[in-house]
Amino acid sequence: MASFLYRLGRFSFRRRALVTAVWAAVLVALGAGALTLSGQLSNSVTIPGTESQKAIDQLADRFPEAAAGGATARVVISTPGDITDPAGQAAITGLVKGLENAPKVAGVVNPLQVQAISPDKHVALAQVSYRVPGFELTDADREGLMAAADAAKAAGYTVDFGGDAVQAMPATNATEGLGVAVAAVVLIITFGSLLAAGIPLLTALIGVGIGMAGITTASGFLELNTNTPVLALMIGLAVGIDYALFIVSRYRHELTIGRDPEEAAGRATGTAGSAVVFAGLTVIIALAGLTVVGIPFLGEMGIAAAITVAIAVVIALTLLPAILGFAGGKLAGGKIRLRRKESTTTHGERWAKFVARHRIPVLIAAIAGLAIVAVPAASMQLGLPNDSTAAPDTNQRKAYDTVARSFGEGANGPLVIVVDLSGSTDRQAALQQAAAGIGGLPERPIVTPPKTNRAGDLALLTVIPKSGPSSTATEDLVSDIRGLNAGLGSATGASLAVTGQTAANIDVSEKLADAMLPYLALIVGLAFLLLMLVFRSIVVPLKATLGFLGSVVATFGAVVAVFQWGWLTDLLGVKTTGPIMSMLPILLIGVLFGLAMDYQVFLVTRMREEYVHGADPQQAMVTGFRHGSRVVVAAALIMISVFAGFVLAESSLIQSIGFALAFGVLVDAFVIRMTIVPALMSLLGRGAWWLPKWLDRVLPDVDVEGEKLAKQLDAPDERELVDASK
Repeated sequence: MASFLYRLGRFSFRRRALVTAVWAAVLVALGAGALTLSGQLSNSVTIPGTESQKAIDQLADRFPEAAAGGATARVVISTPGDITDPAGQAAITGLVKGLENAPKVAGVVNPLQVQAISPDKHVALAQVSYRVPGFELTDADREGLMAAADAAKAAGYTVDFGGDAVQAMPATNATEGLGVAVAAVVLIITFGSLLAAGIPLLTALIGVGIGMAGITTASGFLELNTNTPVLALMIGLAVGIDYALFIVSRYRHELTIGRDPEEAAGRATGTAGSAVVFAGLTVIIALAGLTVVGIPFLGEMGIAAAITVAIAVVIALTLLPAILGFAGGKLAGGKIRLRRKESTTTHGERWAKFVARHRIPVLIAAIAGLAIVAVPAASMQLGLPNDSTAAPDTNQRKAYDTVARSFGEGANGPLVIVVDLSGSTDRQAALQQAAAGIGGLPERPIVTPPKTNRAGDLALLTVIPKSGPSSTATEDLVSDIRGLNAGLGSATGASLAVTGQTAANIDVSEKLADAMLPYLALIVGLAFLLLMLVFRSIVVPLKATLGFLGSVVATFGAVVAVFQWGWLTDLLGVKTTGPIMSMLPILLIGVLFGLAMDYQVFLVTRMREEYVHGADPQQAMVTGFRHGSRVVVAAALIMISVFAGFVLAESSLIQSIGFALAFGVLVDAFVIRMTIVPALMSLLGRGAWWLPKWLDRVLPDVDVEGEKLAKQLDAPDERELVDASK
């Protein structure tokens, strides 16, 4: 591989105009596609095969007038006086009429007709159902809904809106650009040159531009989740900068030892480029593995991000050498002096020697620190976002709080019970038994009168729990209601299923939790094999994966402490706390595993390079750490900067993903890779590179360290020197 990449790097360097033109054409073509073919992104979170989704499909087929799969809105009208007096009734009637005329509305439940009036008569609650899901509603549709309240507001009433119909798409904002700005500063400090710092940023932005344009174009043909481009943007920026940083650092090293620019580009691509390929493969495996857990929206997010990573790898191997061709030898030395001249012994070498001397205390301290940070993870509660997790000053949160005070928290998350009467001989008795069974449960929920379809073989019951939609009590209630199905079927021949937004969120959370361990086993197993191929060792991949598990558990603990317990929320700008997003743990496992293996490859590849060239294990660890640590530190700071920028986003999901990835990279890079790894390498010595002889013969030699390439290239150089001396 190293030889192939060497030739590719030299070709791209020589034919830099052609390579650059090809990538420019790709960017322009996909950009044009994004402008002309883009579609609408979806914030729908559904998993085929769950009971709630099956019930929704059943309703769509046999009871379409119920609009069960459409968006819903809760409209809360309140006043300090009596909402049922003539003026209040007139305001409610006008509001309901305006809501009925709003775009795409299927129906409105008038609070005066169903007595949805609070006991103190200060608040009335109207329910709006839409013909389409929430992700199909436009800003104009939402504005039309809000406009229905103008007359009531003008008359002095307070009107708040909640529900998925008023949840706008989460979007990125300009503050996330701060991460890129910090990355630029880190690159300038690392290279001491504006030109050298600008090249990784340029190639990363081009890669992200191509990836994002491709995703936008694909949205015109596929239904993509609204968080898909956000994840691709996060990962694409981070790895794009890191991969270019690694190759540019090696290129500058080759220039400083006297290589001409073309040869330096070839060797940098052949050696550092090999590590980039395998680092990229680990990230791609982890992200693409999201497709096998049976969760469509996570799978599409993983595929989009994996494609963006693949683009970053190819750009680093082709476009980057071409741009280096334009820069030539100008990158040989930095002109900006931001620090004193380094001594012969670097900070990285001093740290590696310190860790080697005190490896046992260092290991104990690092592992104990991880364990302490991981403690909150035992209290993790999973859920999906609803109005209770919205910021306190938002319309949705105000509506949620008003409904909770006036009607109880359960009114914010009603359950929809679908009763299939087609197999029952006495349908009325079956409905009565279903309603009585639900009302008689220990939770004592409120059960509304049933609605039946035109054929009379399918009925809907609305159940209002006493607890909120995110509480464990509501989860228990859903489980208890589903437990009634067997008895109902044997007694009457009917069947029931629980659906609605609250039940769907519970089903999604359970499916995500169940998929976590199989997914973890899949990516860890595949990456273990890949790392064994790279390092030709069993011990190194084993400690790499165990270290990753430590950083993941510690990150879970930090996420729970901030987003569930509320620690440091003011400092980090987190406005609400609550259950951790159900998709976050499995997404974090996939993304962080790939990024963690990046650092493992970048750092330990250089250690192995020294070891296979004859250095003893202790010296190989120190020398490899000296060469790799600076790049890994810079890469980690860049990733942390990019991810931390997303903590400033408005969406709580994006906030939590950004924080989790930034903290995870911080722990994995500085605690696991920069502390525990050198301590273990020093402790294990030659045993770290143990591989059974039979396995050594079976595994193909991919020459990641470029040992064969160096022999091929250096031998002619030596002959030329001999000939020149004659």
